[in-house]
Order: sequence, then structure tokens, then C-alpha cells
Amino acid sequence: MLNLRYVGKNLYIEKLSVANIAKKSGTPFYLYSKNQIRENYIKFVNTFRKIDPLVCFAAKSNSNLSILKSLGKLGAGMDVVSGGELLKALKAGIKANKIVFSGVGKTEEELKIAINKKILLINCESESEARIINKIAKRSNRKVSIGFRLNPNIDAKTHKKISTGKANNKFGVSIKNFSIFFKEIKKLKNIKLEALSVHIGSQILTDIPYKRVLTVLYKLIKNLDLNLKYIDLGGGFGINYNKKDKPVNLKRYASLVHSFSRKLNCKIIFEPGRSIVGNAGILVSKIQYIKNGANKKFVILNAGMNDFMRPALYDAQHDIIPITKNSKKIKGAIEFVGPICESTCKFGIYKNYQKISENDFVAITNVGAYGSSLSSNYNTRPLIAEILVNKNKFKFIRKKQNLLKLISA
Repeated sequence: MLNLRYVGKNLYIEKLSVANIAKKSGTPFYLYSKNQIRENYIKFVNTFRKIDPLVCFAAKSNSNLSILKSLGKLGAGMDVVSGGELLKALKAGIKANKIVFSGVGKTEEELKIAINKKILLINCESESEARIINKIAKRSNRKVSIGFRLNPNIDAKTHKKISTGKANNKFGVSIKNFSIFFKEIKKLKNIKLEALSVHIGSQILTDIPYKRVLTVLYKLIKNLDLNLKYIDLGGGFGINYNKKDKPVNLKRYASLVHSFSRKLNCKIIFEPGRSIVGNAGILVSKIQYIKNGANKKFVILNAGMNDFMRPALYDAQHDIIPITKNSKKIKGAIEFVGPICESTCKFGIYKNYQKISENDFVAITNVGAYGSSLSSNYNTRPLIAEILVNKNKFKFIRKKQNLLKLISA
């Protein structure tokens, strides 16, 4: 994270001391760098500028309204996966003709909203969904442009829980059945196929699966003689959560996509999420207690798995760093854990960590994506605050949920 650094012994985000924010605001809270998000988005757009794609930010990765607004002002569209995200994108000022609606379980009510709002594209994922879209369009005496999500049966070489392009995954129309499916869909008079969509997974760190996707798509389009306006290549671009992670070479991938799109003369759509916001956020927490276990010390934070689910859900590893550095070391192993009554409420084991004490602050890094958006009220705990830093100023973009209001609901 370019905008997170130590100044002397103290951790800074942009031009502000994290410790000072923590003392003023109380912990735990999510803390984002507005300029890191901006830099990430502009870098992504510039990498693919020869293609001139429509970049639709994956709202599911971080759906905070202020962040969506900031990205919208930079020119981003939105990839949404629910009626709620669709309405939130519109509320953030995103133009309807820059919104793509994906997801396997869209309800009829959600599809009505999408059609009535005249969004750019509904990425249809089944024959049943296509028939519902056709029915809604027929009632309105309209012809609706849609895309079909293809399941190409390609292994993204990522965590099994975030793989979405293999034959045994629930997403999209199987490539094995696609030609039969396409023939049936052509009989529906109130929909028009204008796009193909594919999204094979998340946190992908190699471009090999992406190359295979382009090959499969090109062959399918030519075999079925499809005349398409858009091809949605999804997202899934990984980030370096630790030193072992090496993100995809996007410049090399951009060159492949450029060649691919020129052959087909269609508009490319991307759906990046994690690569835009992932490294732009930290979760600041206070050390509530430190206690001795049989083989290690437990460092109990006041942030739990309800606040940050990724380690419990995906065994994700996020570096945990002190807000104030020192040169002293703790002998033996420590484990950072949270207060939730689950053994999976834990964040990482360290050896030779610096000396820390109760009431010290630490930061869990790279939590800008799938952090707050996956949080919950488990154990009847209020949702924590979200704070956005812009140079030497910070503001709450979501206040901590009021406990009394939570328990009265």
C-alpha cells in the first residue's frame, strides 16, 4: 500500500497518524486511503487504455456509498449482483448505461428494477432466468438486450471457495450445453443477445487461466457465428497479500485482450474489485487482553470475525502490523484472535513479534476488499465504523452502528 508507511516509529496513512485517528475515533474501525483507491483505478484504466474498456467496479468487494461515489466521479461503471447493489450504484450517481447486473439468483422483482432502470446489461445465467426476462420485457412491449454468462470449465488456480469458472461451480451456462441453450434462447422474441460474460474466480495470480478464457471465447463466438456488442471478461485480479503473492502481469494481459478485441470488433467490459480497493484499507483494532496459553500467547483484539470474515472463511492471511514500532521482541509464538465465540475467530500466528501490551493498537492490512462488505452482527455486535482519509483530513463514511438500535430491531 503506497499510502501506508511509518514516519519514524509511527504508522501513517497518507498524511495522518493512524494512532491519532484511533484515539479520536475509538476502535475497531476500517480506515481507507482515498488516494490509494484513485491511484489503483487510474493505473488499471491506463493499463488497458488501448482497448478503451468499460471498467465496472465490483460493488460487492466494497459497497460503501462514499467509495462508490468516488469511483463514479473517476468514470467507473458498476458490476452489481443484487437489487440492493443496483439501487446503491444509482444512488451513488452511476449512470444506468454503465451498470452490469450479474448473479445466479436474480429475483423477478430485481429483474424488473434492472429493466425499468434501463441498465446497460443483465448477464443472464440460466434458461429460466432468460424466460423471466423475456416475460417482463413482453409485458412492457420492449426488447431487452442481455448477455449470457458462460461457464468455460477453466480452473482459475485460486482458493476453491472463490473459484467460479469450473464445471462443478454454480455460475453461468455450461460450455458443454451452450449451443443447445443458445438455440432455445433465440426463440424468445423480447430479448436480444448482445454480450457474452465470463468470470472464472477471484484472487487470481496467474494469467494462464485468462489466456485460456480468451481462446475458448473466440472459438465459441466463431463456431456459433455470434455478432456481439460487448464481451464482459469479468475480474478476479489478485493482489499481494503477502510477499509470496505475485499479481498477474496486467500489461501482458492487456496486450492479449487488445488482439482478441480487434478480431471481434466489440467493446470489452472488466469487473475489477479487489485490485482497486484491496490494498487501500486497514482494520485498526485495540489489544484488549494478552493471556498465556499452553504453547503460545493469545493476543485478544476488540475486532472479531464478524467485523472481518476473510481469515475464518477462506483461511486468508493478512499481515498484522503495530501502529507504533519498537525494537523489542516477544519470545515464542503469539496468535492474534478476536472475541467471537468461535475457534475460527483468529487472524494470524507470529514468532518474534515486537513487544506489545494491552491497549496498544494494531492494523490488519489489505482489508479494503471483502472486509466491511462481508461483516455482520454475529454475537449481536454492532457494525464498526468506516473512515476515509484524503491527504491530511479524515471523515466517517459509516458511523459505528448504535447498539441500542441494534437490539431493539
